[in-house]
Amino acid sequence: GRYELVVVDDGSTDGTAAIARQAGADQVLVLPHRGPAAARNAGVSAARGAVLLFTDADCEPAPDWIERMVEPLVDPQVVGVKGALRSRQGELMARLTQLEYDIRYERMARAPSIDFVDTGAAAFRRDALVEQGGFDSVYSVPSAEDVDLSFRLARAGYRMLFAPSAVVWHPHPTTLWGYLRRKARYGPWRALLYLRHPAKIGGDSHTDPALKFQFGLAAAMVTLLLGGLAYPPLLLGAGVALLAFVGTTLPFVRWAWRRDRRVALLWPAVTLLRVAVQAVGLAAGLVIHGLFSASWRRGRGKE
Repeated sequence: GRYELVVVDDGSTDGTAAIARQAGADQVLVLPHRGPAAARNAGVSAARGAVLLFTDADCEPAPDWIERMVEPLVDPQVVGVKGALRSRQGELMARLTQLEYDIRYERMARAPSIDFVDTGAAAFRRDALVEQGGFDSVYSVPSAEDVDLSFRLARAGYRMLFAPSAVVWHPHPTTLWGYLRRKARYGPWRALLYLRHPAKIGGDSHTDPALKFQFGLAAAMVTLLLGGLAYPPLLLGAGVALLAFVGTTLPFVRWAWRRDRRVALLWPAVTLLRVAVQAVGLAAGLVIHGLFSASWRRGRGKE
């Protein structure tokens, strides 16, 4: 009786609503498909609590998840909490993805506050969430709608914390193609996110701090390789840029070596491919959302 369970069915075709009712959900909202932001906003409107917890359709909360999520909210200055994604999978790419999360979690756990809460495991005080206008439905696919809300809350001066013991089990990509496809899908929407929040281009509490340097080195490699077609000495510069890029991956390699050596050995090559697809996605997003859309200006105005 201390919490209610609201399930929002965003136009699914797999019997989700019926299963949710049979499982004992207090409310089941069946909506035409409008995307995750609109669906969550509908859930917010239906829910009665002063604290709102969110998880996603591909997540399985641990039995003590609610208890662990609300513990940091004992402090009235805290308005948002991020939980941790974990995996039971044994495939190499799933293990790599989990370690990629884990090293970020170690950094977030040391921070006095965070600015990144994703809805796989999220808690917000209703008043702060509503004050910021909820989730922005311009993000029409699962992408950066939750991070956009987090950035707005952080900009407004609200405090958010990471709760590493608040666990949800999550399926990670099991193939390199699946991993890269997910990174590529987020790229265009990340571009919109950074157009709206340019101060976050320099980094946030979740993103790998080395990423911005990796983008620069990857761009230098491509430029020097193309230039080398006309002036071969530039190929040496491309090689230097590649070595510098590999150097940025070594801190993770050293950290992962004690945990999973196969992941550690694979990491530099995967990172190079990841940065390449993310760069293409970001470039496409800057064109789509920057040149052909005013949605980023509207979003910045809300801040």
